[in-house]
Amino acid sequence: MGLLEISVAAGEHGPVLMLSGEADLTTAAELSDALTAQLASGASHLTVDVSRLQFADSAVIRALVLANRTLKARGGGMELVHPQPVVARALSLLGVDQVIEVRAGTSAAAEPDR
Repeated sequence: MGLLEISVAAGEHGPVLMLSGEADLTTAAELSDALTAQLASGASHLTVDVSRLQFADSAVIRALVLANRTLKARGGGMELVHPQPVVARALSLLGVDQVIEVRAGTSAAAEPDR
């Protein structure tokens, strides 16, 4: 893996952004653009599948927190699913898991339709 890759799929509760590779200051704008596109489409709930994300720095985490604020203002929210240990640790150290739901388990892309 290397640079950040972003794909979007339809999920049970709204769009699912699937992130893979490494996300840092050099890719934060790309992630911010992807989040903004989902917000502009009117999404009120967003799932971000970080199961294949190997690294996330504070610039990337800031983009997620800002998008979550917008979603909460709409009465919705964001959840981050199945972070790798290094990403989960960064989220915990920065207190992000106190403002954005972080759910371990299978990736959102792998969940069966119900």
